[in-house]
Amino acid sequence: MRTYPFPLDLVRERSPERPVALVRPRSVSVAARWFQDNLNADVFYAVKANPSRWVIETLVEAGVTAFDVASIGEVELVRSVSADARLAFMHPVKSRGAITKAYFDYGVRTFSLDSHDELKKIIDATGDANDLNLVVRMAVSADGAAYSLSGKFGVSPDQAPSLLLATRQAVKDGLMGVSFHVGSQCMRPSAYEAAMAQVGRAISRAGVIVDIVDVGGGFPSVYPGMVPPDMSEYADAIHRGFREMPVTHTTELWCEPGRALVAESSSVLCRVDLRKGDALYLNDGSYGSLFDATHSRWPFPTKLVRDGDSSNDLKPFRFYGPTCDSIDHMPGPFWLPADVQEGDFIEIGMLGAYGVAMTTGFNGYGEHEIAAVEDAPMASLYGLAPRSIPTVRTSAEEQARKVVRLSRPKGKAGQRKKSRR
Repeated sequence: MRTYPFPLDLVRERSPERPVALVRPRSVSVAARWFQDNLNADVFYAVKANPSRWVIETLVEAGVTAFDVASIGEVELVRSVSADARLAFMHPVKSRGAITKAYFDYGVRTFSLDSHDELKKIIDATGDANDLNLVVRMAVSADGAAYSLSGKFGVSPDQAPSLLLATRQAVKDGLMGVSFHVGSQCMRPSAYEAAMAQVGRAISRAGVIVDIVDVGGGFPSVYPGMVPPDMSEYADAIHRGFREMPVTHTTELWCEPGRALVAESSSVLCRVDLRKGDALYLNDGSYGSLFDATHSRWPFPTKLVRDGDSSNDLKPFRFYGPTCDSIDHMPGPFWLPADVQEGDFIEIGMLGAYGVAMTTGFNGYGEHEIAAVEDAPMASLYGLAPRSIPTVRTSAEEQARKVVRLSRPKGKAGQRKKSRR
């Protein structure tokens, strides 16, 4: 993987035909160190957020030795990098073949479940193994998250006690645990504390001893219009919630960060193939790295990467991807110099999580190059860049902010003033 000081150095050297994933391994290392130093929990990286090999290698070098995997493909990827990594198969629904292969061929001992049928399947597929670690996925509230992940998985509160008891009885020499997910891009640290209280009540009703509490993922990153609270508030909320749970002093605390470890680490360098007014047609799109820009309408931060002067006047643009599908549209707004034109390159930032991981080969597109860059990410929760991304305001918005609005007196005084008008 070639390394450049800045994205512009790559553009100056050559004009890449395909989109380029610009990666910053140091960002991953710094984020990994924060979790290991500040959260009193075993850190399992959620591989689905970014399954790039360089990410796994960087995390292993940074001391992360545990991984949350959701498929045999992810199991094989991590094993190819680290033969000693701890793997937790945390997808609550797996095929019998996947369970058998994970257990017997790759040494996976930890499996998640959210139903009695899945519990029986795991036991059967592993030959009633003695060393299973079984983790029950619980359904919890997803208030405060950009993406709710509570609809598809998780045992409901009324059914949880019987499943917890059955799982406890099924565990022999291994560990029994509980897990949950507060939703992706969680903006409220208190959501973890509330979820832990909810799970704690289910544990008490079931009357079981729990060996593992896994708070899952959901840890956020910075995007335009979304500046999370300080990461220390998440750690504090989780530690408070754990202290209040009905668990023993030997109970292990786990977490599964994905986005928070890798979002800052990558951006995508795209080429403008055509401009039509405020619409820019790019060589990457919703079937490539910009899934969230399309389906969640996140206006990721952008920079014009041009070897020369550009206009100081910024204007809002919308993007279209390279496929023939008209859904391949990113409404933005994406703020760029007004003179952006065909042949220019644009860097779209904060795409380390669920960027290249979502890429497809639809319509013959989707292939990316990879290059490392040494500059800072566009924003950072870990001190590598500003904690927020500046929001561009239109002239109308700026004028509205300049209007002085006098406050009206409250109570009877305000009512008397209103009656004199």
